Amino acid sequence: MNRKLYYLLNNGKNCKFAYYLKSYLCKITPKWFWRIQLKSQLAKFNSRSDKDYIISRVDYYNKLTTSSPIDQTLWNEKAVTLNKQPMTNQKTYYFDAMEIAHYFSGKLKWVLRHGDITTLLPLPTIIKSRPLGDDNQNSVILKLDKVRHFLFVDDKKTWREKKNVAIFRGDLGEQKENRTLFMEHFANGQSPLVDAASTNRWDDHPEWQAEKMTIGEHLDYKFVMSLEGNDVASNLKWVMSSNSIAVTPRLTCETWFMEGTLKPNYHYIEVNDDFSNLEERLQYYIDHPEEAEAIIKHAHEYVDQFRDKEREKLISLLVLKKYFEITNKVEL
Repeated sequence: MNRKLYYLLNNGKNCKFAYYLKSYLCKITPKWFWRIQLKSQLAKFNSRSDKDYIISRVDYYNKLTTSSPIDQTLWNEKAVTLNKQPMTNQKTYYFDAMEIAHYFSGKLKWVLRHGDITTLLPLPTIIKSRPLGDDNQNSVILKLDKVRHFLFVDDKKTWREKKNVAIFRGDLGEQKENRTLFMEHFANGQSPLVDAASTNRWDDHPEWQAEKMTIGEHLDYKFVMSLEGNDVASNLKWVMSSNSIAVTPRLTCETWFMEGTLKPNYHYIEVNDDFSNLEERLQYYIDHPEEAEAIIKHAHEYVDQFRDKEREKLISLLVLKKYFEITNKVEL
């Protein structure tokens, strides 16, 4: 079978056709159908035993408080009502945001930004990603572009059965200097512990390019490089749900996955920014399989908190409820 066709049929990613079909059906559903459900949806919080956990997640994604300063002139200029929210250039951001927003009054205002956001923002804004830090309170996270980013796997192969190699297949680009640095050190078999190649043509180094690999093919390796690109590494979530271990330098961005709460060498293996200790760290865990398996166990426990779909939806609703109450100065 042609390699490109094989990858298309077996890549292991979420089905975009099913995603878009569901999204367009939601879009054409009358708005009143969703809005009459808001109170009953929020009422589910009262019957849950994990209220403290839910509130902690809400406050993590939405750091706004009633005393948060908002530039009203800029807000009046940039904010739009839900009824007038245009389709974003990247449609998944619009569909994922509106999947939660359509429960609220269309007269409420917000600022929605699509794309990979790695800078601080001047207004309370609904985004997918934000830089890690204490001054990112205007960046309010929702679970956006989830068809690409939120994917978990059922890995049947144990860690000890896998190859003693770290695998990397990923895009390179001008904004991905860390990936270029990594390739300069490990492309073309420079280390027996690393199999590294780019999945797009890089004019300066065409010899770096190789065919894309399916997720299943990645899972033949003990380690999977999870290198940030324009913002977070999109493969980190499925790697942490597998029996392989994610390897990355210190993280700088976060999404709904709360990457900022991950612990180095507990949930994943952290290496130096210049990758100078990568081989040493890989060999250490190859020689200490019990410690490697402990990381996998901790990663699975972390991933499990995102598997409760009803709770995930409730947290999303509460994040937006808090956002609208603070920015629109209303009680919902």
